[in-house]
Amino acid sequence: MGQEISEPIDESIEPLFLKRRDLKSIAEYIASGECRKIALMVGAGISTSAGIPDFRSPDTGLYANLKRLDLPEPEAVFDISYFRQKPLPFYTLAHDLYPGKYRPTITHSFIRLLHTKGLLKLCWTQNIDTLERAAGVPGDKLIEAHGSFASQRCIECKHSYPDDLMKEHILSDPVEIPHCIETPECRGYVKPDIVFFGEPLPSTFTDSLSELEDIDLAIVMGTSLTVYPFASLPLRVPQGPPRLLINKEKVGEIGSRRDDVVFLKECDEGVRKLCQEIGWLEELEELWKATEPEKSKEEREEAERKAKLPLEERLDEEVEKLTRDVEQSLKLTTEHKSWVESQLEKEDQKKEGKEKYITDPESPILGYKAADAFPPTAAELAAAKEEVTKAESKETE
Repeated sequence: MGQEISEPIDESIEPLFLKRRDLKSIAEYIASGECRKIALMVGAGISTSAGIPDFRSPDTGLYANLKRLDLPEPEAVFDISYFRQKPLPFYTLAHDLYPGKYRPTITHSFIRLLHTKGLLKLCWTQNIDTLERAAGVPGDKLIEAHGSFASQRCIECKHSYPDDLMKEHILSDPVEIPHCIETPECRGYVKPDIVFFGEPLPSTFTDSLSELEDIDLAIVMGTSLTVYPFASLPLRVPQGPPRLLINKEKVGEIGSRRDDVVFLKECDEGVRKLCQEIGWLEELEELWKATEPEKSKEEREEAERKAKLPLEERLDEEVEKLTRDVEQSLKLTTEHKSWVESQLEKEDQKKEGKEKYITDPESPILGYKAADAFPPTAAELAAAKEEVTKAESKETE
């Protein structure tokens, strides 16, 4: 389903709550004390200035770049059926997107500022990057509509998995695919609680919808409003409370009501302008400054280099890196399949009990390395053969 587009409001029609349909009037409304419950609805556009590429931009988004790879379709990286067969491409991507690698933007700090002021009712986010949490927004104020990296569980038995082990696996080089440790019999793949294609949205999303019936202001930022049911959130705001859109382009039907305000700029520019009008700019900058991590000399130099690049070039560079990493993981998956098949052929040719089987120290199969005491048994190789037949390849633990 696409965007719901409505005719813009006739400018001759006076607003009901606001003095004018502009950012300054929104600022005056917030500062008046009459606006006490603010709902936010945010998407990938609030994170792009952090260096995280969005997924859906036609020419520069992550999906557009993944089209050149050997995937059934770019979205397959986030498809639960594909993940069950080939989890390595997702985990390669997760290695680069995992929380802790990116600093929250000043827009994330604006969400934190609203919470600090006691004005944040809830923040609905499409983002999986957890930057709202990193900026200091409490989890109970967030509705992560598409899930996030904040927790993880086995896709088979659904048991949760420890955060420290998950981080260790994803950030290892090369990346290691985590398996369930709840029972020896399970050993299912562990996946972050990100909503994949083919999975339902978390119940917290549906349960939260009634909260929109009691708000004083809705702010929509950095989203294309093309993915449902998230895209329906602005429509659920009752007639009456003002709605503010801060975005690079007009989306949805925001602008069709008497108290709708549309500010078509980058999100960071929009929140700075709004806070300047309210008188909060200094507080906002201080909150954002506190999110800056300590860096090594090399990291500072790299950050300074990237900071000098235009935003589009920085995002292009990040998308290219992510795409290369996923491409390499697909290549390794194919090479691994060939290795397994060659070892199975050797096993078939062996005379039972007459030849000593020697494992390839470079192979990732079954987690064996050169220092391991025991090579894979015939039964283990047979199991690997069955996996190859069923799913084309079996990635390393």
